[in-house]
Amino acid sequence: MHKNIKIAIGSDHAGFQIKQNLIEYYNKKDGYEVEDFGTYTEKSSDYPDYAHAVADEVQEGNHKFGIVICGSGNGVNMTANKHQGIRSALCWNREVAGIVRKHNDANICALPGRFITAIQAIEIVEEFLNTDFEGGRHLTRINKIIPPVNC
Repeated sequence: MHKNIKIAIGSDHAGFQIKQNLIEYYNKKDGYEVEDFGTYTEKSSDYPDYAHAVADEVQEGNHKFGIVICGSGNGVNMTANKHQGIRSALCWNREVAGIVRKHNDANICALPGRFITAIQAIEIVEEFLNTDFEGGRHLTRINKIIPPVNC
């Protein structure tokens, strides 16, 4: 198991309850430090505000991983992936969470808050946080995601 992992987490109103459950779970678990970037209520809110905040933290190296949650998971995922060096992946089950870490070195886990339970969210995030990147041929592919700038 990894130790002292810093996690940035954020959601809109649709992901609020799952976010709260994940924060409670990881605050009780040794080796994790979770920082909440909102929202702080179930009042309607705009997912990009929270996805950008989480992605900024991971991009700047302040947190190793991020978790973002909205209704379908797609909005926060698209938003996070606008940031340089972010590889956010929509994870709807444990198997997907494992493969995006092994093959894509994903650093943000996007969850579909309206389509998974709190227990499923914990299982998905556990798999995500405890699966290592395999490197090798996968690193070659990751390096092709951002093409070189032509001078």
